[in-house]
Amino acid sequence: MPEYLIYFNQQWVGDQTEEWFRGRGPLARAVVDEIKAAGAFVFAGGLEEEDGPVFNADATSGALVFTDGPYVESKEFLGGLTIVDVPDEAAARMWAGKIAEACGWPQEVRRFKPRRVLQG
Repeated sequence: MPEYLIYFNQQWVGDQTEEWFRGRGPLARAVVDEIKAAGAFVFAGGLEEEDGPVFNADATSGALVFTDGPYVESKEFLGGLTIVDVPDEAAARMWAGKIAEACGWPQEVRRFKPRRVLQG
């Protein structure tokens, strides 16, 4: 079955009160539990905004170089993601919709390329 990435950029969340976020947590956890019960769960998680490590690994010069900090020319950054393993796009849309409703902000969906099985 194809796997789909359901994700959001942190900037899509908007300015909300702490109380608002506390109310959304149980709703989001309930959707993840529903995905698990349906057998479609692969992974879900939110990313640390301020205190977590952020670094870049770049080997384009021929030598591996690590640098601190995000250097993407964008003010948007990934806030969280869910990966589901579902039979089709309709199922991915359904889960994305449930996550969007529970979280209260938009979600974007992308299908992973099919995995190629290596012959050993």
